[in-house]
Amino acid sequence: MQFLYDAFQALLKAGAFVMLPVIITVVGLCLGMKITRAFRSGLTVGIGFVGIKLVIDMLAANIGPASKAMVENFGLQLDIIDVGWGAIASVTWASPIIPLLILTIFLVNVVLLSLKATDTLDVDIWNYHHMAIVGVLVYFVTNNIFVAVASAAVMAFITFKLSDWTSPLVERFFGIPNVSLPTMSFLSSVVIAYPMNWILDRIPGVNKISMDLNKAQKYLGIFGESTMLGFILGCIIGGLAKYSVGAAFNLGVHMAAVMVLIPKMTSLFVEGLMPISEAATEFTSKRFKNRKFLIGLDAAVVVGDSRVITTALVLIPLTILMAAILPGNRVMPFADLAVITFRIALVVAIARGNVFRSILMGLVVMAAILYAGTLTSPVLTAVATQTGLDFKGQMISSFASVSMTLSFLIYQVFVNNLMITVPILVVVLGVIYYFAQKAYRKAIAANEQGEM
Repeated sequence: MQFLYDAFQALLKAGAFVMLPVIITVVGLCLGMKITRAFRSGLTVGIGFVGIKLVIDMLAANIGPASKAMVENFGLQLDIIDVGWGAIASVTWASPIIPLLILTIFLVNVVLLSLKATDTLDVDIWNYHHMAIVGVLVYFVTNNIFVAVASAAVMAFITFKLSDWTSPLVERFFGIPNVSLPTMSFLSSVVIAYPMNWILDRIPGVNKISMDLNKAQKYLGIFGESTMLGFILGCIIGGLAKYSVGAAFNLGVHMAAVMVLIPKMTSLFVEGLMPISEAATEFTSKRFKNRKFLIGLDAAVVVGDSRVITTALVLIPLTILMAAILPGNRVMPFADLAVITFRIALVVAIARGNVFRSILMGLVVMAAILYAGTLTSPVLTAVATQTGLDFKGQMISSFASVSMTLSFLIYQVFVNNLMITVPILVVVLGVIYYFAQKAYRKAIAANEQGEM
């Protein structure tokens, strides 16, 4: 057992670039692929992921300083700093109970698959930290390992079911079949976006407003192209940051490059994934009649969509402005501004690419994140400090912790009166499960028939 634990820890320390090819290769072998073909798929997926990461890092390196400059220029007085998802992930993986939480999440996936209660086979172990952070914070507050494990198990159940239910939308909108995205930073917005989109559909006048980026390109010519939009938005952000003309143009060029490069890297990622997807389909059709598995991947495969990038670039300055005027908010958006794409990708899909709706719903999603981040900052700061990180008295938050709406709600359930909160949670989940599962089956049937 110690050997397996040490090997797993070594794999985790190697990072997602090593983990992903290894996991994809192992999954391929389990599905009956030859080792050369499985390794080639794993390596191609890894290369695509490296490319995506490089482009996202470039986005962060350019947007981060511009965002900070905008905050300073507007004179915002916010005492909780957004330290970014990377810092929160490191805090999560450094927790002494992380092996137990990871094992719990993995077993939940196995049990649900065995019971045919989920179709998602989650190979995205790195992003288990989105589920585990809830357990880490619950344990810090309650000092009860059983409650902490239960909270992580509930997070896992919700994550895998939401992955199932949103997979038909991922296939229709992003064009990636036989895949689900069990990344909570992608899924969390669904609790706001779905009901809000339903309401907007029923408001006269508003339900007629349509701003489809793809259609806009037809009428705007070169100014409707994703590269030109990236350049223009980059220049605008540079202007708000009070950059020089040259520096603003430089930012514009980098944002245009993001628009071009991320879709190319995503296509490479999908290229490596397709043999695995085909093998999974063949494997399950032979051994499990009428059974379909979805390969659970990082949501990075969809954030390169031009409509997602455009919406995110518009939301960055608006989120900073909103942080300044929202009463009660204390979080200063900073490090995670560059990964707003993950928070609103599902919002854009639910809005079917309608940029107007995407921005409107995205603002509500980001407002909820700011408020939850403000409320949970004291606990998050204490946990981070306990792991050895020194923030010199600075309060911290992140868009990737329990500030995400679903994570925040589950965290609140398990740190309050369980005799009241747990029965309410069970009833709510039961009702949602009943209706969402029916809609899921209908959506699968519609996709198989080629309906939109």
